[in-house]
Amino acid sequence: MASFSIQLQKLSLFGRHGVFEEEKLVGNDFEINLSLTVKAPKEKLKAIADTINYAEVYQIVKEIFSKPESLLETIAMIIAEDLKSRFPALKKIAVQIIKLHPPITGFTGSVSVTYNRKFKP
Repeated sequence: MASFSIQLQKLSLFGRHGVFEEEKLVGNDFEINLSLTVKAPKEKLKAIADTINYAEVYQIVKEIFSKPESLLETIAMIIAEDLKSRFPALKKIAVQIIKLHPPITGFTGSVSVTYNRKFKP
């Protein structure tokens, strides 16, 4: 089976996500990477409706991300489920959410969660 992998990388968003109350008040910078796999048709694509519109994907992710959640895992799952409901042709998805400045004393670097999901045909 031939497929297309559509990538959205380094989406920069601000959110008030986290377990600690301060994270919800102050917020944090996040980076999101998405990989969306769809079955490739046998013929050439003729319109954006024949594939996944990445501009629409961005708006969906941005909207979901604006609603605070305690766990990044939850956000990743919501993004995957919402995109599948809006794009039935979606066969596989990977959602990576990176918290750029985690509130860990003395920690330098970032932390991330990646959710991988294959959808049944």
